[in-house]
Amino acid sequence: MRVAYFPDSFHEINGVAHTSRHFEAYARRHNLPFLCVRAGDRSKNGQPRFVTEGSVSTLELPRGFLSFALDKDLSFDPGFFRHFPAIVSAVKDFRPDIIHITGPSELGMIGAMLANHLYLPTAASWHTNVHEYLAKRSHWLLGHVPQRHSAWLAQKIEDTTLAAAARFYQTARILFAPNCDLCKLLDHATGKPCYLMQRGVDTHLFSPARRDRDANDKDFVLGFVGRLSIEKNVALLVQIQQQLEAQGIHNFRFLIVGQGIEEPWLRQHLPRAEFTGVLRGESLARAYANMDLFVFPSHTDTFGNVVLEALASAVPAIVTPDGGPKYIIQHGITGLITEDADFTSAIAGLFTDPQLHKKMRTNAREDALTTSWDAVFDGVYEAYSSISGNLLKSGNKPK
Repeated sequence: MRVAYFPDSFHEINGVAHTSRHFEAYARRHNLPFLCVRAGDRSKNGQPRFVTEGSVSTLELPRGFLSFALDKDLSFDPGFFRHFPAIVSAVKDFRPDIIHITGPSELGMIGAMLANHLYLPTAASWHTNVHEYLAKRSHWLLGHVPQRHSAWLAQKIEDTTLAAAARFYQTARILFAPNCDLCKLLDHATGKPCYLMQRGVDTHLFSPARRDRDANDKDFVLGFVGRLSIEKNVALLVQIQQQLEAQGIHNFRFLIVGQGIEEPWLRQHLPRAEFTGVLRGESLARAYANMDLFVFPSHTDTFGNVVLEALASAVPAIVTPDGGPKYIIQHGITGLITEDADFTSAIAGLFTDPQLHKKMRTNAREDALTTSWDAVFDGVYEAYSSISGNLLKSGNKPK
């Protein structure tokens, strides 16, 4: 099938961008006709940049002065619709069988409108729990509300945002989500079939062979990789340090990779931690490999690429029972799944049982070796084929 793909982000550092780059690479490897329409600043003089290399075409479009930040490295441009003629031209020339969008961004909205205009089926993948994120980030508002009403208001914000997102995703013929819980939620909220679209990992890049710590370094390194923001529950890292020290455990330190609004507060409360900022490629792989345990307290991640990258680096992980990471970890084998209150005791348990920790390291690497991006996107194309078959049976061919 000829796929026109409209990702929310591509060059940024987040799950959507990470998956999107691998999706395009998959199309190149398999010589599949693929058009990627995305935002970026790699165009010349602020003009659209169209490139075709082999089976893959890319249309890169700059965001303008109206853009405003949604996150550290992600923006929304209300004026992005000025690119509509260039997008229509590229899509018509490409003649896609399906348009795949990744969310209610300006690109997602244009992709959905264009699919409707051209009578093309739409696939939509859910990558971010926007309803949970917005509820978490409304603490500034909830702080001005009486405590007896704050929980109700937070739930109302979450429910309203989910309902709005569900209406947008109802425009698609099929949906994709990175874990089973989300698929069930979307299937119930939209009435549309939802398929798993999990994620793979580069086990050559992320490998224990990248470890280069000094042999005399006996500290137990607790690692975190991700956005340093409230929805990642990073405040728990400080609590973990305080509780470990209260138990008389001091031969540990944090290695924290990423950036975000909570970074100054974390630096103040984790004075022995190493903050690397954002890392990519081999530098990121070395950081993972130099960890002894990956601590990921997020309750809102739909999948958790970073957890899989840690496992590939032979670093077991501790995660919460909420969201996607719990589907990556085999409890007691490649890591631990536990509530916030038990993170510290779980970490202390591995401090005192080096044999279990060593076994988990081996298991983590072996488990990661069974994943691949090809398997992920093979499944996506199988789901696309189900749409194609239904269209042919109904005689409702796209124009």
